[in-house]
Amino acid sequence: MELILKQDVQNVGFKDDVVTVKAGYGRNFLIPQGFAHLATPSAKKVLAENLKQKAHKEAKVVNDAKTKAEALKAIEIKISAKAGGEKLFGSITNIDIAEALAKGGQEVDRKFITSGIVKRIGKYTATVRLHRDVIIELPYEIVAEKA
Repeated sequence: MELILKQDVQNVGFKDDVVTVKAGYGRNFLIPQGFAHLATPSAKKVLAENLKQKAHKEAKVVNDAKTKAEALKAIEIKISAKAGGEKLFGSITNIDIAEALAKGGQEVDRKFITSGIVKRIGKYTATVRLHRDVIIELPYEIVAEKA
């Protein structure tokens, strides 16, 4: 089943992408939730015209995302957490990374940060998606909290 996405859908595609999904997934989830609509020939023509008009606007958004990416790379992220030896009491997730970035002066929505769950002290990297074309690797360090 071919659908045109109305918004970004995790593990499926980005807004205005024409995607092929299984019929049940499209009919029972994507279309009723308002995430997509059928990719009929007329809908594809309308989409092509809209994409043509958006192309030059998109360049500015990509440049802004690249500027923000450079600012994010300049921030040194150190997250302190309670630990017993090398093991943390609890875990560090993308929420903690988003808070550390906010303290550094750069707001990034936690949905766009992929780091996994970290339960040990050390150096790690998180993937931050600022735009579909601008994805950066952000190094961060977890240190033990000093009592």
